[in-house]
Amino acid sequence: MKETFEELVKINKRLREECPWDRVQDFESLKSPLVDEAKEVVEAVEKEDYKNLEEELGDLLHNILFISNIAEEKGLFTMKDVLESIKAKLIRRHPHVFGDEKALTPEDSLRLWKKVKEAEKNE
Repeated sequence: MKETFEELVKINKRLREECPWDRVQDFESLKSPLVDEAKEVVEAVEKEDYKNLEEELGDLLHNILFISNIAEEKGLFTMKDVLESIKAKLIRRHPHVFGDEKALTPEDSLRLWKKVKEAEKNE
């Protein structure tokens, strides 16, 4: 999976460099396609169309990589930064899995998630 992801990142960077349409895109121009792809993911879930869901998740991932690539070009952050950030957030917000807290029910898990999220806002 690591190799496939790295190849996908390289493909996205090459498209940005070599495709005239991709080259002129920016954060603003990619807002609508990002929302459209997210809606298509929701539609596939609602229809239980799992083959289409696979495709739409890929399209959504492409948009995320595309936007991250633009951010990297601007010196804002890298895809690695995005991955490290979400990795740390998931660990932090699941103290019942990665820490000493206990959660016996989905409600307990959600309560802990909200508690950590609120503490993060106050930092």
